[in-house]
This record gives sequence, C-alpha cells and structure tokens, in this order.
Amino acid sequence: MDYTFEQLKHKTVAELREIAKGNEHEALQGYTQLNKEHLLVALSKALGIKHEHHEVVGVDKASIKVRIREMKKKRDEALAAHDSAQLKTVRRTIHRLKRQIHKATV
Repeated sequence: MDYTFEQLKHKTVAELREIAKGNEHEALQGYTQLNKEHLLVALSKALGIKHEHHEVVGVDKASIKVRIREMKKKRDEALAAHDSAQLKTVRRTIHRLKRQIHKATV
C-alpha cells in the first residue's frame, strides 16, 4: 500500500512498526527500538516518500526576514539601553512580522 507522509504521521508507533515489519530496507534496521520521530524518517526513506515542505504564498518572505533581523538588532540595543518602551514596540513588531509569514504559509 502507498502512504503519504501525512498518513504515516497520524499513525501510532505500533502501526508504523507493523508497516516496517514487512520491509527489508536497511534504513529500517532495528525498527522495534525506534521512537515515532525516527521511525517516520526511516519509513519515509524506505518507502521513497518525500516530506512536503510548506510554501509561503502572497508575501515576500525574504524581505520580511530581513526586517525581522533588523528588528532583532534594535531589540538587542533596547535591551542594552534598558529602554522598556522601545523593547516592547520592537518585540511586537517582530511578532507581527512572524505572524504575517505564518498566515501566508500553505
């Protein structure tokens, strides 16, 4: 049976070990001792499943990341200067930028 990474991720460790039992791939050596995270990686490699990465759609992620790095520098300066008002503003801006990327992730 063909599985996707998402289907495997939602299975229990016992179910994953049952799937691994029928496969002789070298990545699955000692599958009974693997925890779920490592078993998922090994099964994916053995079954030839590629993990699907999320994509950011509708915003320029690179420019937002540059702004976040700039804000982190300002945050460090505010921490050194003990300027709590500036620190709060910068932290909220960083949070807002990160949320913007998160909301655009598909």
